[in-house]
Amino acid sequence: MRVAYVRDRLKEAASAVWRFMAPATPPAPRQAAKSQHGDLDLRVIWQALVDKRKWILVPTAAVFVLAMVGVNTVTPRYKSEARILIDGRDNIFLRPTGERSEERGALDDAAIASQVQLLLSRELALEVIRKNKLDKLPEFDPVLNGISPLKSLLLLVGIGRDPLRLTPEERVLGAYYDRLTAYAVDKSRVMVVEFLSSDPKLSAKVTNSIADGYLVMQQAARQEQAKTAGQWLSGEIDSLRKKVSEAEDRVEAFRSKSNLFVGTNNTTLSNQQLGELNTQLNNARAQKSDAETRAHAIRTMLQSGRPIEASEVLNSDLVRRLSEQRVTLRAQLAEQSSTLMDRHPRIKELKAQIADLDRQIREEAGKLSRAFENDARIAGARMDGLNASLDQLKSRATSTNSEEVQLRALEREAKAQRDLLETYLAKYREATTRETIDSAPADGRIISRAIVSNTPAYPKKLPIVLIATLVTLLLTSGYIATAELLKMTTPWGTSDDGVAVSDIVRGSPAMPFTLQIEQLAAALRQSGERARKITLIGAGEGSDVSNTALTLARQLARDSRALLIGLSPSGMDGAAHVPGLSDLARGVASFGQIINRDTRSSLHVISAGVQPERALLTSPRVVMALDALLHTYDHVVLDAGTAADLPSSLIASHAHAVILPAPGLSEAAKATMRSQLLASGFVGVSILEPAASEAPQAEVAAA
Repeated sequence: MRVAYVRDRLKEAASAVWRFMAPATPPAPRQAAKSQHGDLDLRVIWQALVDKRKWILVPTAAVFVLAMVGVNTVTPRYKSEARILIDGRDNIFLRPTGERSEERGALDDAAIASQVQLLLSRELALEVIRKNKLDKLPEFDPVLNGISPLKSLLLLVGIGRDPLRLTPEERVLGAYYDRLTAYAVDKSRVMVVEFLSSDPKLSAKVTNSIADGYLVMQQAARQEQAKTAGQWLSGEIDSLRKKVSEAEDRVEAFRSKSNLFVGTNNTTLSNQQLGELNTQLNNARAQKSDAETRAHAIRTMLQSGRPIEASEVLNSDLVRRLSEQRVTLRAQLAEQSSTLMDRHPRIKELKAQIADLDRQIREEAGKLSRAFENDARIAGARMDGLNASLDQLKSRATSTNSEEVQLRALEREAKAQRDLLETYLAKYREATTRETIDSAPADGRIISRAIVSNTPAYPKKLPIVLIATLVTLLLTSGYIATAELLKMTTPWGTSDDGVAVSDIVRGSPAMPFTLQIEQLAAALRQSGERARKITLIGAGEGSDVSNTALTLARQLARDSRALLIGLSPSGMDGAAHVPGLSDLARGVASFGQIINRDTRSSLHVISAGVQPERALLTSPRVVMALDALLHTYDHVVLDAGTAADLPSSLIASHAHAVILPAPGLSEAAKATMRSQLLASGFVGVSILEPAASEAPQAEVAAA
């Protein structure tokens, strides 16, 4: 029992797989369903993808297998990486003594990008190729192994580039640059060098060679720069020495010519003489004033009869001896006065001697006063002479001011040349110092050397296979979806051959009624927006409008979304007890309750309602509901019956009228009817010619 059950389940699974993979049965011709705003029906596109799934799955599987085979047959390449930090600073111990405190500015993004280009330079590439003998390897020069027959055939038809037309250097450089990658790490001063090769050891070796060669190039460039600067500075220094010598010669020649010799303290002789005369004049004034003051003081003492107490008089040797004798005589007078009277000859003699000494002292003071007056007169005469000499020097200095200006200009020029010479000499010493250094410092240093990698960097098997598979899946699906969309883009309102559909589809009495309805449905589909709203009106008392509307709506529902609305109370049999449009207007039913499904097709049906009232059809709620339905369905068919008491705004606005006239109606009456309907607001009119014996039988529209 269990074995039979398992066997049956396996058979069902196998049949399900066969049905999925088997070619789909060609579907019945259908037209893409579109809304009023031109939205496409995605269900149609999905059905097309399901129907043509073999055109999607087979190419996708083939590409998956080919990608798997391809990634496993491609020669793997290994990548090695080295990192270089750009310092941008010299070793301060290798600089001249006067510049050890100086530091360079930080490098900007442009400078780092320039260093990356140096890593990619042709000179460095040739050096790395020569050092690692890459030109001897078939990986970098494919000509060494010969050209394959397939590639030779492609070259014959003009596909590809002939490697034999390139020089060996160009071939090797092309392969070298194809495998080299150099870039700067964002927001840092670190450069990354990456190199790919089928030999992991060679990849690491070449990467380290590039990093080392970069530093060697920088060192050589610095030495060459210092050497070139030294040579240039040497020539400039020789030229500047001649210019400095010539400038100093011009200064001395002009000074000798203008008699503008320089004395002590780097001043001209005229200025120095002016200073000395001014000093002497001041000294003479001071001497005169001092002598006059001393003479006046002594004279005043002599005239007033006061003792001479001036230091100049007291310091005189004669006055000092006379004063000593006077002191001695006064001592004797005092001694004798104690025993002798004033009239004693001895007393008189002593007094006479003292008076004589006083007279001599005063005479000596007068001489000193006259001597000071003579000194004052001499100082005055000297002042007069010095003033005369000073005036002469001033007049001479005034005449030589312009010459001194010229002399100062020549001295400034000579000083500027001398300063420039000293600057060049300092730079020349720096350049020669850097040139003599055996290993000049580089701007960068290697912070991470390349190592041998055991993991291939190319090809990335899983991403390549996934991307190829997904791209194939998307391309095949997109191709089928695009083809389906192109089928959907037939303009609405036109036939397949582009001819516009007439507003009137005229029937013929000889044409079967069912065939007329089929042709009318086909014409309405092609009319597009002009036939979204269709109103069926019966012009005769015996016209079966409801069954005709039901038959037309079912024809439209075969390949589009269609809705039938019964506006006549006695329109559809068996729908009197079903909620409808009037119940929606009263608010006692919703859209979900009034929309019913036709039992024989995909048509949706809305009845007039349980208790229909004509007055409710003019309510705004009904108009809004009809607009919403027009946005939802491709075709909305209104069963208007004889259209008695129905407002034209409800049945005629943007609607296509389908008239079911009474038998035997004349052509003139039909033309008049058509004109009246177009004047009332219909956008098109179709007139059917039903035969009484072929009119459709009454059918139940909805369950």
